[in-house]
Amino acid sequence: MNWLLVALLAQFILGSSALFDKLLLKKSYPNPLGYAFWLGVVGLVSLVLIPFGFHWAWGWYIIVALLAGAAFMGGMIAYVQALYDGEASLATVAVAAFSPLTAFLVSSILLGTQLHIYELMAFCLLVLGGLLLVVVHERHIRVRMLWLTASAGLLLGISTILSKQVFDTTSFLTGFVWIKIGAAVVALALLAVPAWRKRILLSTKHDQFRNKYLYLGNRAYAGAGSILISYAVSLGVPPLVEALSSVRFLILFLGGWLILKEHFRGRALASKIGAFIFISIGVALLGLGSWARETAPNPTRPIIWGVTFSDEFAIKLGLDWKETYQAILHDLPASHLRISAYWDKIEPEPGKFDFSRLDYQVTEAERAGAQLTIVVGKKAPRWPECHEPDWVHGYADAAKETELHTYIKEVVSRYKHSPAVSLWQVENEPFLAFGECTPSPSAFLDGEIALVRILDPMHQILITDGGEFGRWYQAASRGDTFGTTMYRRVHSDTFGYFDYHLPPAYFRLKTALVRSLTGQQNKKFMVIELALEPWLQHQLYETNLEDQFYAFDLPFFRDTIHYAKATGFDEYYTWGAEWWYWLKVKHGDSRYWEEAKTLFVK
Repeated sequence: MNWLLVALLAQFILGSSALFDKLLLKKSYPNPLGYAFWLGVVGLVSLVLIPFGFHWAWGWYIIVALLAGAAFMGGMIAYVQALYDGEASLATVAVAAFSPLTAFLVSSILLGTQLHIYELMAFCLLVLGGLLLVVVHERHIRVRMLWLTASAGLLLGISTILSKQVFDTTSFLTGFVWIKIGAAVVALALLAVPAWRKRILLSTKHDQFRNKYLYLGNRAYAGAGSILISYAVSLGVPPLVEALSSVRFLILFLGGWLILKEHFRGRALASKIGAFIFISIGVALLGLGSWARETAPNPTRPIIWGVTFSDEFAIKLGLDWKETYQAILHDLPASHLRISAYWDKIEPEPGKFDFSRLDYQVTEAERAGAQLTIVVGKKAPRWPECHEPDWVHGYADAAKETELHTYIKEVVSRYKHSPAVSLWQVENEPFLAFGECTPSPSAFLDGEIALVRILDPMHQILITDGGEFGRWYQAASRGDTFGTTMYRRVHSDTFGYFDYHLPPAYFRLKTALVRSLTGQQNKKFMVIELALEPWLQHQLYETNLEDQFYAFDLPFFRDTIHYAKATGFDEYYTWGAEWWYWLKVKHGDSRYWEEAKTLFVK
């Protein structure tokens, strides 16, 4: 990603510098050849970098560097003349269209460069943005302008490829200095032609250089951009660095309109807007694609696989829930489980608590050496999501909160010393409007979190949110650990079955953004519900097998696991173990169970 950020900054500098160049050419020094000459000579300032790591050792790269500098200087001579003759934005974008084309062709032929699909798409969009202006303005542009911009693009593209060869062979600083020497040699060689020498050194009064300090200041400013461009080339793919030169268009378009008073109307204005759209999409695609590649997780990294288990759901499937739980613990075998302290089952009557089910699950986890995440709160996994006891429904909010806190105290106090307990999850997806729970204010959740922290300061708190469209920020900023869901295929009463066609990098990008917003870069993020069972119009126990397999066949099961691994998390809690076991014991279909075992059996 560094090369992209460096290249974008460099293009901003060079774009604004080109705007000043246009001003100086028109108002201060209307002599393009002389202007380009001094541009090349001023490049010798790079010699001051020699004490900071320059290597004098001879190598073929010196010849290549000198050729790169020569090509750069030739391109700049043509570019400055085009800048002088035409609109600042048009000349720059025309060059920006030809230059990456040349860089791509030369790079493909000489270096065997191959672009990824997103790079090719971004490259095409960026080039199309540049070519759009050339095509639309073709009737109004002299042949001379087309030759100048094409020549500038050709030479600058060649310079970029040769520069990349140099940077891959020697240090960046050494290569940069030799390239600038090559450009200065060509600039000085211009003096060998009498007519050019006269034009450069014996300027008329009309051509007399005014505002020398502005020129020198702008050259220093452009020099910083030149260094950054060279550095970006050394880090990245040359054709893509060149393609980003189209970014200068926006700066020159706005500057030409606001400062140079260039007028854009009709097709010209439409073409510039269209070009900007193409360029913006291309830059965004390039940036996101580059980020996705560089953050791609190691497929062989250690991953913790867990299971969300619901005794209530196992019962609704017609299973012996204890037998199912034992199979998950010992046959899969899962060493990380998430279980729920269902309020309506633990406190069926006010003040009367029944911990028999939860005691069994915690005790068996202790015996198996498993780690538990226990969900407390009115909202817990499995439909109807809201698990309030019936007797609390008529209570006012304040009274209901008091009763909820009483139940939480009982649960946390009972199990906080268990060696199996690893995390407390407070509420399930509290910021997601899903299920039959009445939404509660954030202060309600904050009170629960504060209570659990007081009751058990030794264990961390997990807060969860929906994966695809959940905002994450509110949940991640509250808990010690954050958990997201991952459902790739769902059912809607409106649209029927549909898939979320989100690339795995979506979750990595969302994670990076939320961590940046919360300022907690090291906070643990996990997938707390990886959907490995079908999401149907009705509940699983109300649906026939044909519909279940239609929505979630075994290849999709495997593909979901592959997809999840690519999202980059290091801990996943699968969702659907009761269904796998139900298929196995009730229908003699052990395919899903055996496939899942490959995750847990090392």
